[in-house]
Amino acid sequence: MNSIYQTLLNRSVHRQVLWLAIPMVLSNITVPLLGLVDTAVIGHLSHAWYLGGVALGSTLISVSLWLLGFLRMSTTGLTAQAVGRDNAEQQARVLLQGLTMAMLLALGFLAIHQWILDLSFHFSDASEQVKHYGAQYFSIRVISAPAALVNYVLLGWLLGTQNAKAPMWMVIITNVVNVSLDVLFVVELEWKVAGAAWASVIADYVGTAFAVLCVWRYWVKHSLPRPWSVWHGSSHGLGRLIKLNRDIFLRSLCLQLVFSFMTFQGAALGDRIVAANAILMSFVMFISYGMDGFAYAMEAMVGKAMGADSRQRLREAMVGTVFWSVVICSGFTIVFAAMGDSLIGLMTTIDDVHHNALRYLPWLIAMPLVSMWCFLLDGVFIGATKGTEMRNSMFIAAATFFAVLWSTQQWGNHGIWMAMLCFMAMRGITLAIVLARQWRSQVFFSHIDQH
Repeated sequence: MNSIYQTLLNRSVHRQVLWLAIPMVLSNITVPLLGLVDTAVIGHLSHAWYLGGVALGSTLISVSLWLLGFLRMSTTGLTAQAVGRDNAEQQARVLLQGLTMAMLLALGFLAIHQWILDLSFHFSDASEQVKHYGAQYFSIRVISAPAALVNYVLLGWLLGTQNAKAPMWMVIITNVVNVSLDVLFVVELEWKVAGAAWASVIADYVGTAFAVLCVWRYWVKHSLPRPWSVWHGSSHGLGRLIKLNRDIFLRSLCLQLVFSFMTFQGAALGDRIVAANAILMSFVMFISYGMDGFAYAMEAMVGKAMGADSRQRLREAMVGTVFWSVVICSGFTIVFAAMGDSLIGLMTTIDDVHHNALRYLPWLIAMPLVSMWCFLLDGVFIGATKGTEMRNSMFIAAATFFAVLWSTQQWGNHGIWMAMLCFMAMRGITLAIVLARQWRSQVFFSHIDQH
């Protein structure tokens, strides 16, 4: 307890946490704002099926690419460990391996994208017009797959080098370009759905160009070896990278399954319930955007501490990040408790939907302080590149979700929200147990490759 208190009094720890977290929180805020602008631009066209098509196509592309988000997570952890060891060659190798894997996955995605589209639409009850424009949007957006996946690697690598400002500007620039081209292509040139899709494609490649510039500047400043000089050893550690990415992919797939199932279960209870849940889930996503910034900070700091084999740095990273996360999440809880009614009123003017959202507001009030632990511990295990533990934790949490959901069917939507809260809690509990056990047994650092 004494060491924790001393860490909390250490200003440099707080400075490092906020230096890494705040830029990522600010950049994350632009993501939902982009969604609002997209909706506003397309929503002012003459027919509803334009908006429906963009919603369908963008959801399909987002889910497909989100499942490949392991590229960012694994790159952050491995790069931060190489930085902690001051191993320039390993930093270069991690980037080359990540970019190679990103391009191979992008080519694979481009090869099967039509099959994904056909399979998804086979199970969709959307109208023919919505499917038509959804297919148009998706078919254009897949052109950005190489840029989007490369961006995952570049963003993760920059974070791993303890640089949060470059990823922040990368995300902000991408979104500003996207919004500007949305207005130009959709409103001025009247390209409609195709215009929205092309705006996103061009924005992704602009983001890539900016990130490449940032990487090049770091590369030169820190005298990293020439790429071709480390290429002969690029297979070193590749097996570990593939295994790590496989485990994180399975974890992400499980997470997506739980959130999708919650949506479908809510829809089965009626339109008013699914609308109320959508409003509350938008606030849950806002919590996640805020907490992701601190999770990213945890990843970078933990990875660097692991690479340096420094338990003191690891302890400082966890104590400092947990402190600020408690502050932020307590703020969320207070705001939702005091202003929940007003916030819901900003989201809907439909009395029935407002009333139903208020009924389930207590679950949202409890969510920040319950869910913060899974975000932070994800950051610890990503930084430590312990994918197997993350995968197993997610399996247990998902099983808990479905068990609670099945046993509380008579509770209706309250049962769905209880299952979601238990899911978030179990993710944190299982990872905390693993961390405590490995810390006590002195094996938490044991798997790190020192070469």
